[in-house]
Amino acid sequence: MTDLLCLGEPLIELNQQPDTTFVPSFGGDVSNVAIAAARQGASSGMLTRVGKDFFSQNLRDLWRLESVCDDYALDTFDKDLGLYFVTHDEDGHHFTYRRKGSAASSYDRGDLPIEALQNCGILYSSGISLAISESSRDAVIEAAELTRAGQGLFAFDPNLRTALWSLEQARTVTHKVMELCDIALPGIDDARQLTGLDSPQDIADFYHDLGPSVVALTMGNAGVFLSSKDERYLCPPHSVSAVDATGAGDCFNGAFLAAHLNGMDLRHCGAIANAAAALSTCSYGAISAIPSLAKTIDFLETTQITDPSS
Repeated sequence: MTDLLCLGEPLIELNQQPDTTFVPSFGGDVSNVAIAAARQGASSGMLTRVGKDFFSQNLRDLWRLESVCDDYALDTFDKDLGLYFVTHDEDGHHFTYRRKGSAASSYDRGDLPIEALQNCGILYSSGISLAISESSRDAVIEAAELTRAGQGLFAFDPNLRTALWSLEQARTVTHKVMELCDIALPGIDDARQLTGLDSPQDIADFYHDLGPSVVALTMGNAGVFLSSKDERYLCPPHSVSAVDATGAGDCFNGAFLAAHLNGMDLRHCGAIANAAAALSTCSYGAISAIPSLAKTIDFLETTQITDPSS
């Protein structure tokens, strides 16, 4: 059975290059996580709906090339993949979406592979998966319950998108879903809006009180704050020549979960994931920039941070 199942919306990506042309690829937070985990050595798979169009077939080809299981990605005959554009300026990268009525938004509880969920190690989903439709939201909640009933873990990134729903609704729903969560993977900007808190310590406490036993709070150039009920650690940032942070948080999440499935402790999960995310910012695109496990380990050895406790 698949170790890591990712439930949510894959998308077509058009990423602006320095010469202003747009390069086509694929993205979507949960798909990025599935691919990142696979490149880091985990067995991962997608729970979603795709179309029957040319782009959907290309996406399936990509998943298979990346050793991401698409057995549970269902065909939808009257809907297609959503689309997003990435543009860049002096303030960073910006997203423009064309995703309303996407195939993935039609996913519902009846689509869930019950046996696979009850036998997987980790189910991963995000706030975007909750926000794209009520049926997808219901599916995430039931999938989390099924996974935990089978002794698996539920990992969740709030991944706030106020273009999809209001901040008030996002707070209410994501906090409720966090009660089912074992591994919380928030970004600090999202967490500050959702919790109303500022410091990493207070944010970690807030999420621990809701339910998660592990909180990995990504903080961009400030590194990663790792917290469990017994341990807290600041994983320092890496100095890299970053050009595009698209999907860096997803890369972190996939690498963190792959390391966890490989039996690593909290600090080493954070060290591996922090390095992978840093490397992913060094070229353009959500997927093409995701490093392999070998490249991540080589980077850690080169930068002499192989022991995160040192």
